[in-house]
Amino acid sequence: MTLAAPIEAMDDLPDEGDGFLHGLFAHAPQTTAFNKLRKRLLRQVRQALDDFGMLNGQKRWLIGLSGGKDSYSLLALLMDLQWRGLLPVELVACNLDQGQPNFPKHVLPDYLSSIGVKHRIEYRDTYSIVKEKVPEGATYCALCSRLRRGNLYRVAREENCDALVLGHHRDDILETFFMNLFHGGRLAGMPAKLLNDEGDLMVLRPLAYCAEEDLIKFSAAMQFPIIPCDLCGSQDGLQRNAMKQMLLTMETQMPGRKDRMLRALGHANPSHLLDPALFDFAGLVAAPKA
Repeated sequence: MTLAAPIEAMDDLPDEGDGFLHGLFAHAPQTTAFNKLRKRLLRQVRQALDDFGMLNGQKRWLIGLSGGKDSYSLLALLMDLQWRGLLPVELVACNLDQGQPNFPKHVLPDYLSSIGVKHRIEYRDTYSIVKEKVPEGATYCALCSRLRRGNLYRVAREENCDALVLGHHRDDILETFFMNLFHGGRLAGMPAKLLNDEGDLMVLRPLAYCAEEDLIKFSAAMQFPIIPCDLCGSQDGLQRNAMKQMLLTMETQMPGRKDRMLRALGHANPSHLLDPALFDFAGLVAAPKA
């Protein structure tokens, strides 16, 4: 993995002013600071696409759009690359309306229509299932995520898409790694590219190198119509929140640690771990003495 390696093709991105001709950026601030932020995110997305071979044979992607800052940013950045002729893939945005209370059903269809994105709004009342199955006081995230993912796989197949593309970013990957380390007893993060269990769809995360802090700034500047999650967003004591706070503390005390930890996930050394399934410790013998 080459997180810091530049992509030469990004050098042809226009400077501020010229880069705002796409209608999606009509209301974005035409400032040097925003242009630098946009270029950095585009460069990181292209790096992820390249490093993990996300464009190998892909023709049509289903973009999972929740209405949060990450998925809005993902769609905007992919549309930006597509507009520049750097992403030869057809994009279809999909929001899964899970029947959550007070969900503003008009927001996403209106927004997607306004920017000319092909989209599908799919209604499935997974909210009632989660509320019924999860005990009082427990967190909803795991079951909610599984139900949402299953429905998105189905929609991807129905839309003849090759991949389901999600808005998980650098911080999500690190938080997942530490959750698995502390609570699952295993070394596993959130892969940037994954083949589903059925073997017919790729799951892609092009924001794998993007910092959440940058996505927050980008989303605010783009004035996306954010839809909060009323199902689990208000729950306290989530394990992920604890990991987020831990990483924030580390980054504050030692700036740059998040990027360094992400690089570490791409430089695993099986012979220096303790998994005999990854390295043949039993077969490791010293050379005979002369």
